[in-house]
Amino acid sequence: MVLFLEDPDKREAAARAILEDLPEWFGLPESTASYIRESREQPFWADLEGACVRGFITLKETSPHTAEVAVMGVAPAYHRRGIGRALFQALRAYARDRGYAFLQVKTVEEGRYAAYDRTAAFYRSMGFLELECFPTLWDPWNPCQIYVMALK
Repeated sequence: MVLFLEDPDKREAAARAILEDLPEWFGLPESTASYIRESREQPFWADLEGACVRGFITLKETSPHTAEVAVMGVAPAYHRRGIGRALFQALRAYARDRGYAFLQVKTVEEGRYAAYDRTAAFYRSMGFLELECFPTLWDPWNPCQIYVMALK
């Protein structure tokens, strides 16, 4: 069940539990710590089964017109069960309700790592389109691909 979490401590605990279980995607300790810290203050949805957190997603405003999928993760045991889709649909509905015109998401350019190729395929299946790749925004071995989606 996807729920909006209000409590910053619960947000942090959920983000930490999921991201630490995804080293293929979140293997840089400084970046992972930043995602966890920032998730405390961002709109945050979690998929819960009882007390078990199966996944989460957060939103970040990047302009008055655009919001970003700041970070998202689903525990490996729950991949390919529709959890990511349900989390994204909750975030998209929230963004539309708040009047954002666009959503964006940043990930590693396709063709670099199999895990990130699956990530890109997921975002394309949600309706995102490639906008631009920034080869050195993060670092040369992780070129930043930006995907966008119109909400209106």
